[in-house]
Amino acid sequence: MHEMGIAQQLVQIAIDSIPRDIENPKVEKLNLRIGRLASVVEHSLTFCFEIITKDTPLENARLDIDVVPVTVHCKSCDNGWEVTGPVFKCPFCEDGDVEMLTGREIEITSLELADELKI
Repeated sequence: MHEMGIAQQLVQIAIDSIPRDIENPKVEKLNLRIGRLASVVEHSLTFCFEIITKDTPLENARLDIDVVPVTVHCKSCDNGWEVTGPVFKCPFCEDGDVEMLTGREIEITSLELADELKI
């Protein structure tokens, strides 16, 4: 299960990005972009994330995942399209010389910190 390794890296990146001058930060939400071909099982990633965030600023944070479609560009005819099946052949000119533009990314787009009000 490579989701544990991905979760560990996401947590480390998120913790490193929290400004040091914030006292006792608490992350409410981690916003992600994950490509369809990144081979990430959302349920497994969420499970691993919940386990490794215990006793960190990300404990109880929610993962908000935006799934990125697979888009491809044909080098022969310069057309682009979204791939929805297993064939990476240009539907316009039938050539197979294509370049993948999106679909493999795993990115943190932002994190949202709790706004702690002391009364």
